[in-house]
Amino acid sequence: MTVELSSLVQGVVASYGESAASVMIQSIVARLYEQQLGNDEGAVADYIPELGKVDPDQFGIAVALETGELITAGDAANEFTIQSVSKALTLAILLDLVGRAETYRAVGVQPSGDPFNSITLDPRTNRPFNPMVNAGAIAIAGRLRENLGPSAFEQVLVRMSEAAGRELRVDQNVFESERDTGHRNRAIGHLLRAAEVFTVPVDEVLDLYFRQCSVLVTATDLAVMGATLANIGANPLTRREVFGMETVRETLSVMFTCGMYDGAGDWACQVGLPAKSGVGGGIMGVVNRQLGIGVLSPRLDPAGNSVRGKLCCIGLAEELGLHAFDSTNSGSNFLRGMGDFN
Repeated sequence: MTVELSSLVQGVVASYGESAASVMIQSIVARLYEQQLGNDEGAVADYIPELGKVDPDQFGIAVALETGELITAGDAANEFTIQSVSKALTLAILLDLVGRAETYRAVGVQPSGDPFNSITLDPRTNRPFNPMVNAGAIAIAGRLRENLGPSAFEQVLVRMSEAAGRELRVDQNVFESERDTGHRNRAIGHLLRAAEVFTVPVDEVLDLYFRQCSVLVTATDLAVMGATLANIGANPLTRREVFGMETVRETLSVMFTCGMYDGAGDWACQVGLPAKSGVGGGIMGVVNRQLGIGVLSPRLDPAGNSVRGKLCCIGLAEELGLHAFDSTNSGSNFLRGMGDFN
């Protein structure tokens, strides 16, 4: 499967070859890493006790290309818990499992403007606003538990591992910490059960949700997962199809509008890419038909997004012309192809 790079990178490939493009990206990644290394703005998510213990100075950047080549800097191999980045993946899993119409009977696709852990439903539908906030992700977990039964988490973990290209595992300490202190999420679960979003016991749904958030990944894993979505669902390392084509389109659309908590609007303007963040300090970015980006930096801004991670993604978008509406992006190949017949 062939992907198109941005016009800027295409020019380098045309003039100097793919290896030169890789060297150029490596140089940019290394420079962004050095620029942000001393940035200590933000704070770790200590409302989850185990997350409060993480080393706040960890910092890694990874870019996964369609060729399977990985470009990294810093602590890109350090493991941390995926947290809310998992919401994009469980949405994709449910879309593949039951389809678009059935998925959206459980959850909407509208940005809410509320904090990610709000105990609220869309008053028009009595369903969560979107799958990227806690209520929506718990609704997705409920539907997965209904459809997959007691082995739901094991099946989710397999799909997440396929997207990463390696076998993933759960951080048991973080899982237990989330389970023991997740009273707000428990309240959301009961609200959803009362609204008949799912019919299985709330504790079983929350067990799945807390476990999916406690899966250990690296910035490199997030980059490969992002590249899997960018590559129309095929993992660039294994070449195995992980997600269907229509599922990828739906997932990236929701990530673009809702993936960065209530900082999604700023992200859309400044970075212009589908992305999902997590309070563990991870960001997974997707450049459609091009590459995946993964960043680790645990210090978060008030919206819950990694401070250094966001700045690195802004830098990558600016220097490589990756913003969806950047002037260097030439638009639809289909329409350009139609022009050839005129």
